[in-house]
Amino acid sequence: MKPLQTSSGDPNADRRADYAEMLVAAGDHAAAAELLLGGLELAPQWAMGWFRLGEMQEASGRLDLAAQAWAMSLKLDPADRQGAALKLQLIGKGPVAAAPPSAFVETLFDHYAETFEEMLVGKLDYRLPEVLDAAIRKARPGRLRLALDLGCGTGLMGEKLRPIVDRLVGIDISARMLKKARAKGIYDALTKADLQDFSHSGDKADLVTSADVLIYIGALEGLIGTVACLLAEGGLFAFSVESLASGDFALQPSRRYAHSEPYIRRTLGANGLSILALEPTTIRQDRSEPVKGLAVVARKAHAA
Repeated sequence: MKPLQTSSGDPNADRRADYAEMLVAAGDHAAAAELLLGGLELAPQWAMGWFRLGEMQEASGRLDLAAQAWAMSLKLDPADRQGAALKLQLIGKGPVAAAPPSAFVETLFDHYAETFEEMLVGKLDYRLPEVLDAAIRKARPGRLRLALDLGCGTGLMGEKLRPIVDRLVGIDISARMLKKARAKGIYDALTKADLQDFSHSGDKADLVTSADVLIYIGALEGLIGTVACLLAEGGLFAFSVESLASGDFALQPSRRYAHSEPYIRRTLGANGLSILALEPTTIRQDRSEPVKGLAVVARKAHAA
């Protein structure tokens, strides 16, 4: 995805940043970094500029300088809309986090909203909603009274659910994604909320879905515990994760999290959810390579 296009507020600094991007496109990352550093002398409070400088320094192999730039970005924007803390973690210069900064996820998807479906479906061969839809219909044929679509985005999963659900509620952190979903007219209600800390009042759900979303939540104990509380007895939780060979979960160079099958099984079981289906699948393409993952359907136990 292209870098976030934010202005420094100084036309001369912006011009140098534009020239630096041209050098990046030509493969000269070291020269690009030097040019952008000159622009930052004119606009030293530009957090996104410092973040982008870090990326250029990283690409040129100068990790210490990259770390300095990302630390400055984080200092200027403690909410960390750029995700500088994740970059620092990945190069071993920052603490290990159990989840990404919420402001980073919100900014990322606000930025991505206009081209989301074109890129994901048209270019990255994203077919996960079809995979989860088939698994849901197999696990529980017939209509469902209430479904909650967590991280609903523009409504790709919702489009599959609408024909089998009486009431469909979408929840997402990005206002721009929700605007796209609202325009489709497939949800009965849409709510802006952070899945790392959200609640839902009202009836228990027959189904909760989260398609290609848990990659932006590292430790899943809190979310799965919340989902278990939201589900009616016998209700289903259908979701996906990117695959991790060992350990519980780990931040990937993509700044997405991967999760292991044993961790998924253990966390679901600890919250009273039994697995009905757990199948390897290809989530999407990334740089022309398939991203391997798991498509999971779990059921909440009936009370004794």
